[in-house]
Amino acid sequence: MNRRKKIVTKFNSRDKRANAKLHKSNKPAYVSKAERERLALLAEEQADTVVSDEA
Repeated sequence: MNRRKKIVTKFNSRDKRANAKLHKSNKPAYVSKAERERLALLAEEQADTVVSDEA
């Protein structure tokens, strides 16, 4: 019984890991504070150029 249980748990854990890889999280990727600031500056510059082009 003990040997059979070890084998079964081994296969169950392998299946569990494989299943976890298939179902990715919907959580967005981490973006650092500096990267967010840089992206905000780029967006602001683009908004300024669009406004100046229209004027």
